[in-house]
Amino acid sequence: SRGINAEYGGAFTGEISASMVVDCGATYTILGHSERRHVFGEGNEQIGQKTATALAQGLTVIACIGEQLEERQAGKTMDVCISQLTAFKDNISDWSKVVIAYEPVWAIGTGKVATPEQAQEVHAKIRNWLSENVSSDVAGSVRIIYGGSVNGSSKGLYTYVLLFIMLM
Repeated sequence: SRGINAEYGGAFTGEISASMVVDCGATYTILGHSERRHVFGEGNEQIGQKTATALAQGLTVIACIGEQLEERQAGKTMDVCISQLTAFKDNISDWSKVVIAYEPVWAIGTGKVATPEQAQEVHAKIRNWLSENVSSDVAGSVRIIYGGSVNGSSKGLYTYVLLFIMLM
Protein backbone atom coordinates (compact mmCIF):
# COMPACT_ATOMS: atom_id res chain seq x y z
CA SER A 1 0.00 0.00 0.00
CA ARG A 2 1.05 3.59 -0.37
CA GLY A 3 0.72 4.19 3.36
CA ILE A 4 -1.33 3.31 6.40
CA ASN A 5 -2.83 4.92 9.47
CA ALA A 6 -0.84 4.56 12.69
CA GLU A 7 -3.94 3.38 14.55
CA TYR A 8 -4.99 -0.27 14.59
CA GLY A 9 -8.62 0.57 13.86
CA GLY A 10 -11.37 3.05 14.58
CA ALA A 11 -13.21 5.84 12.81
CA PHE A 12 -10.56 7.56 10.69
CA THR A 13 -12.42 8.58 7.55
CA GLY A 14 -10.20 8.63 4.50
CA GLU A 15 -7.49 6.57 6.16
CA ILE A 16 -6.63 2.91 5.73
CA SER A 17 -5.51 0.67 8.57
CA ALA A 18 -2.74 -1.89 8.33
CA SER A 19 -5.25 -4.67 8.96
CA MET A 20 -7.34 -3.48 5.99
CA VAL A 21 -4.23 -3.55 3.80
CA VAL A 22 -3.48 -7.10 4.95
CA ASP A 23 -7.12 -8.14 4.40
CA CYS A 24 -6.79 -6.93 0.79
CA GLY A 25 -3.79 -9.22 0.29
CA ALA A 26 -1.03 -6.61 0.26
CA THR A 27 2.23 -7.49 1.95
CA TYR A 28 4.17 -4.20 1.66
CA THR A 29 3.52 -0.61 2.68
CA ILE A 30 5.51 2.51 1.79
CA LEU A 31 6.16 4.79 4.77
CA GLY A 32 8.00 8.09 5.02
CA HIS A 33 7.63 8.97 1.35
CA SER A 34 8.60 12.54 0.54
CA GLU A 35 5.09 13.66 -0.39
CA ARG A 36 3.76 12.36 2.93
CA ARG A 37 6.53 14.24 4.74
CA HIS A 38 6.54 17.51 2.80
CA VAL A 39 2.98 17.85 1.47
CA PHE A 40 0.96 16.19 4.25
CA GLY A 41 3.30 17.14 7.10
CA GLU A 42 4.01 13.67 8.47
CA GLY A 43 6.90 13.85 10.90
CA ASN A 44 9.39 11.26 12.02
CA GLU A 45 7.38 10.41 15.16
CA GLN A 46 4.20 9.69 13.20
CA ILE A 47 6.13 7.69 10.60
CA GLY A 48 7.73 5.70 13.40
CA GLN A 49 4.30 4.91 14.86
CA LYS A 50 3.07 3.77 11.46
CA THR A 51 6.15 1.56 11.14
CA ALA A 52 5.43 -0.20 14.43
CA THR A 53 1.79 -0.70 13.45
CA ALA A 54 2.65 -2.06 10.00
CA LEU A 55 5.18 -4.55 11.36
CA ALA A 56 2.80 -5.66 14.12
CA GLN A 57 0.23 -6.45 11.42
CA GLY A 58 2.75 -8.48 9.40
CA LEU A 59 3.47 -5.98 6.63
CA THR A 60 6.90 -5.38 5.15
CA VAL A 61 7.84 -1.72 5.38
CA ILE A 62 9.51 0.19 2.58
CA ALA A 63 11.15 2.88 4.70
CA CYS A 64 11.69 6.00 2.60
CA ILE A 65 14.40 8.47 3.49
CA GLY A 66 15.99 11.33 1.60
CA GLU A 67 17.00 14.95 1.57
CA GLN A 68 15.75 18.02 -0.24
CA LEU A 69 18.00 19.94 -2.65
CA GLU A 70 18.81 22.69 -0.15
CA GLU A 71 19.85 20.08 2.41
CA ARG A 72 22.12 18.33 -0.10
CA GLN A 73 23.71 21.60 -1.13
CA ALA A 74 24.30 22.46 2.54
CA GLY A 75 26.09 19.13 3.07
CA LYS A 76 23.32 17.80 5.32
CA THR A 77 22.35 14.68 3.36
CA MET A 78 23.37 12.22 6.05
CA ASP A 79 22.09 14.39 8.91
CA VAL A 80 18.63 14.27 7.33
CA CYS A 81 18.83 10.58 6.43
CA ILE A 82 20.06 9.59 9.90
CA SER A 83 17.28 11.57 11.58
CA GLN A 84 14.74 9.77 9.40
CA LEU A 85 16.43 6.38 9.87
CA THR A 86 16.43 6.81 13.64
CA ALA A 87 12.66 7.24 13.68
CA PHE A 88 12.34 3.98 11.77
CA LYS A 89 14.98 2.17 13.87
CA ASP A 90 13.29 3.04 17.13
CA ASN A 91 10.11 1.30 15.92
CA ILE A 92 11.43 -1.73 14.05
CA SER A 93 10.90 -5.10 15.66
CA ASP A 94 12.03 -7.24 12.70
CA TRP A 95 14.60 -5.88 10.24
CA SER A 96 13.96 -8.77 7.83
CA LYS A 97 10.61 -7.07 7.14
CA VAL A 98 12.18 -3.73 6.14
CA VAL A 99 13.48 -2.35 2.85
CA ILE A 100 15.19 1.04 2.97
CA ALA A 101 14.49 3.27 -0.02
CA TYR A 102 16.91 6.15 -0.40
CA GLU A 103 14.97 8.67 -2.44
CA PRO A 104 16.63 12.06 -2.72
CA VAL A 105 13.66 14.42 -2.82
CA TRP A 106 15.49 16.68 -5.27
CA ALA A 107 15.56 13.80 -7.76
CA ILE A 108 11.84 13.00 -7.78
CA GLY A 109 10.00 14.44 -10.75
CA THR A 110 12.31 17.46 -11.02
CA GLY A 111 14.36 16.45 -14.02
CA LYS A 112 17.42 16.21 -11.77
CA VAL A 113 18.88 12.76 -11.29
CA ALA A 114 21.21 11.39 -8.65
CA THR A 115 24.23 9.77 -10.24
CA PRO A 116 24.83 6.12 -9.41
CA GLU A 117 27.90 7.27 -7.48
CA GLN A 118 25.81 9.66 -5.35
CA ALA A 119 23.26 6.94 -4.59
CA GLN A 120 25.94 4.35 -3.85
CA GLU A 121 27.75 6.76 -1.51
CA VAL A 122 24.60 7.29 0.54
CA HIS A 123 23.81 3.56 0.50
CA ALA A 124 27.29 2.81 1.88
CA LYS A 125 26.86 5.42 4.63
CA ILE A 126 23.46 3.94 5.52
CA ARG A 127 25.03 0.48 5.87
CA ASN A 128 27.79 1.92 8.03
CA TRP A 129 25.22 3.68 10.24
CA LEU A 130 23.20 0.47 10.54
CA SER A 131 26.33 -1.43 11.54
CA GLU A 132 27.13 1.10 14.26
CA ASN A 133 23.56 1.67 15.51
CA VAL A 134 21.69 -1.58 14.93
CA SER A 135 24.00 -4.52 14.14
CA SER A 136 26.47 -5.71 11.55
CA ASP A 137 24.05 -8.52 10.66
CA VAL A 138 21.30 -6.02 9.82
CA ALA A 139 23.76 -3.78 7.97
CA GLY A 140 24.79 -6.72 5.81
CA SER A 141 21.33 -8.08 5.10
CA VAL A 142 18.85 -5.21 4.83
CA ARG A 143 17.86 -4.29 1.27
CA ILE A 144 18.60 -0.70 0.30
CA ILE A 145 17.13 0.58 -2.95
CA TYR A 146 17.21 3.85 -4.87
CA GLY A 147 13.86 5.62 -5.10
CA GLY A 148 14.60 8.78 -7.08
CA SER A 149 14.06 9.51 -10.73
CA VAL A 150 16.22 8.16 -13.52
CA ASN A 151 16.84 9.47 -17.02
CA GLY A 152 18.00 8.05 -20.34
CA SER A 153 21.66 8.11 -19.37
CA SER A 154 21.19 6.52 -15.93
CA LYS A 155 18.34 4.09 -16.54
CA GLY A 156 20.53 1.24 -17.75
CA LEU A 157 22.68 1.16 -14.66
CA TYR A 158 19.75 1.59 -12.29
CA THR A 159 17.85 -1.17 -14.10
CA TYR A 160 20.85 -3.47 -13.59
CA VAL A 161 21.13 -2.50 -9.92
CA LEU A 162 17.39 -2.94 -9.33
CA LEU A 163 17.40 -6.38 -10.96
CA PHE A 164 20.41 -7.34 -8.84
CA ILE A 165 18.66 -6.19 -5.66
CA MET A 166 15.48 -8.04 -6.57
CA LEU A 167 17.45 -11.25 -7.05
CA MET A 168 19.19 -10.97 -3.67
